[in-house]
Amino acid sequence: MTDTAIEAPPARLLGFWTCTALVIGNTIGIGIFVLPAVLAPFGFNALLGWGVTVLGCIVLARVFARLAREYPGADGPYGYVRATLGETPAFLAIWCYWVSVWITNAALAIGVVGYLEAIFPGLAGIVPLPLIALGLLWLFLGINLFGVRTSGPVQIVMTVLKLLPMAAVIFFGLWMLVAEPAAFTRDLPPTPISLPLVMAASTIALFAMLGFESATVPASRVDDPGRTIPRATLVGTLVTAAIYIAISAIPMLLIPQAELAKSSAPFADLLSRELGAGSGRWLALFVVISGLGALNGWTLLVGELTRTMAANQVMPALFTRNNSRGAPVLALLMTSVLASIMILMNYSESLVDGFAFLSTMVTAANLPLYLFAALAVIILWRRGGRSPGLLALGLLGTAYAVFAFIGVGGEPFLWALALAAIGMLVYLLMRRHRARLPTAQPE
Repeated sequence: MTDTAIEAPPARLLGFWTCTALVIGNTIGIGIFVLPAVLAPFGFNALLGWGVTVLGCIVLARVFARLAREYPGADGPYGYVRATLGETPAFLAIWCYWVSVWITNAALAIGVVGYLEAIFPGLAGIVPLPLIALGLLWLFLGINLFGVRTSGPVQIVMTVLKLLPMAAVIFFGLWMLVAEPAAFTRDLPPTPISLPLVMAASTIALFAMLGFESATVPASRVDDPGRTIPRATLVGTLVTAAIYIAISAIPMLLIPQAELAKSSAPFADLLSRELGAGSGRWLALFVVISGLGALNGWTLLVGELTRTMAANQVMPALFTRNNSRGAPVLALLMTSVLASIMILMNYSESLVDGFAFLSTMVTAANLPLYLFAALAVIILWRRGGRSPGLLALGLLGTAYAVFAFIGVGGEPFLWALALAAIGMLVYLLMRRHRARLPTAQPE
């Protein structure tokens, strides 16, 4: 026996409702509440981009659902890709995805601080904003150190609470449509429609939909994964898409384009603008709750993902170590340090600019996993029953991933290549380490 034995698989604790809450809670984070400002310069191209993004994500959700049914015993997306495309593509996909998750935590913390400023004007003069973002990040590290028995119920509660601001925005939009329909045509954005702008807007909007694959990541913790994960993935994605379609146009049509582009809390500013100064603070409070719920969920996922990679010997084995509550303590600590560095680096920019850069980085880093998952479905088609529906699903998923790669632009694409290069160095070092380990001898 070697002295690097991996711990026994953890008990399965996550059911359908927790997994669905994880999908909705991680997808509806802070992105949808900040992106109206980021997308404002695109005008109506943003709405077309949202349509493309929602359709593409529904296709990719079906891709992950099918893979979960075919490989119920696999340890999440890494297992799906490794079983079909091999170890090297699986590592590249999961490495880039892993990087995207801890960058997501940095982006979420920054976005939450933007809405905290809407609740407490002058907050920056009391406490430096980077310290607030760091405090939130490490608060949820502490919560997740108590394990999924604690963080799972927290996720369900926060998912319910975060739907309240969504409902408020939808109700407000319907009320304005009845009471003052001319308001929706008073400040139409003048930016012309063009394919490059639609592609760019679609890629930025994809950040707000990231997370639909969340139920597949902690697969080893899911009860009856072959049935639970597909159902949770599809239900969570459809619910989220319906909400996004309902609210994405409201701030774009009611706030002038130049004003919206400068807003760090678009929905709070919308209510304050239409209903009077300060009326958006209550909405901002629930937006903060939404962002904190996503920060909790992504913290849970990055710990589980790091442990999965270590258990598969593509990261150091020390990251498989759990505390007494079953939480991967070293994995959570390491990824929180990395996210903290990203927060400090991006506070040299304005909040909107820093959030926009991080969101594009996260999107670019997610795309290899989505591309390889779609290609994995095509491999299933070649190996199995040659179902036309299965082939169509794989081809559509691949086409959307390539479309998003083109839309992401040159600089984020180069960053994604750099991340992949760093990942390959880690991969080669881990292979070299495994080769030096003594071969286990039978007892």
